[in-house]
Amino acid sequence: MSNFFSLIRNENMKIYYRFGTWFMIGLLVLVAVAGAIIVKTSYREPADWRKEVTAETASFKASLEEGNMSKTYKDYLTQQLKINEYRLKHDIKPIASNTFWGYLESSAGMISLVTLFTIIVAAGSVASEFSWGTIKLLLIRPTNRAKILLSKYMAALLFAIGLLVLLFAVSAISGAALFGIETIKEPYLAYQNGEVVEKSMIWYVLQMYALNCADLVMMTTFAFMISTVFRNQSLAIGLATFSLFIGPQITYFLAMKFDWAKYLLFANTNLSQYLDGMPMVEGMTMSFSIMMLLLYFLVFNALAWLIFQKRDIAA
Repeated sequence: MSNFFSLIRNENMKIYYRFGTWFMIGLLVLVAVAGAIIVKTSYREPADWRKEVTAETASFKASLEEGNMSKTYKDYLTQQLKINEYRLKHDIKPIASNTFWGYLESSAGMISLVTLFTIIVAAGSVASEFSWGTIKLLLIRPTNRAKILLSKYMAALLFAIGLLVLLFAVSAISGAALFGIETIKEPYLAYQNGEVVEKSMIWYVLQMYALNCADLVMMTTFAFMISTVFRNQSLAIGLATFSLFIGPQITYFLAMKFDWAKYLLFANTNLSQYLDGMPMVEGMTMSFSIMMLLLYFLVFNALAWLIFQKRDIAA
């Protein structure tokens, strides 16, 4: 076991020894701080939030009366209508973007940047060993290939976890510094079992971060698999990045016409769709998406492991 942890430590040293790693870390911090500054200087809060929520509620009611909609969308409108009515009744102001919680919630969208950086690291983890010719030196050690491959994969995931913690911390500090913490006790309104309940905002934000990590893990695993199978860092980065940004769009259009689209990877990576009650394909559930993600996860890792185990390093 100590040998395995030594392998992970060595992989971490390789990652953080590179200038590009620190450039990505610095860029993530810059984006998180700049985002808060942009919101601070450009966001204009509505003069009367009750008036806006009332108008939105009336719009929801009108849409529900028309009735020409899918069951999923009808349930979504009903949910939002109940939340708005509860908000007005109990005088609970919507979480604005220029507040501590508002900015921290929106920072979950920056996880796509964390995903991109982790893709770059994962893509070079195995492929760079082949391109630099160091793979032979790595495999002459008395350690089986599975441990070596797993240590590289774990190092990439640890890098991702580090970036996530950094993003959350910088966003929280920036939000507190620029927007204050006066609204820190405001609740998050959730719709559960036919009624509106008040929940802790920190729980909601952490939940958003966790759900957005599904895409991070899957794209990292995909890039790692491509890097291992084809020994090409550029190909791994290109395919994973294309899939990250274009894959969901293509899947969305397919889901509008075909029910089988629910079996595609990108129909299931956005787990936050279940918080709003608006799955990409009607009838999809959180448990279904988790099962599909687990299946893809196992396939990607199995391919990487099988190819790496059988590859002739001298070739």
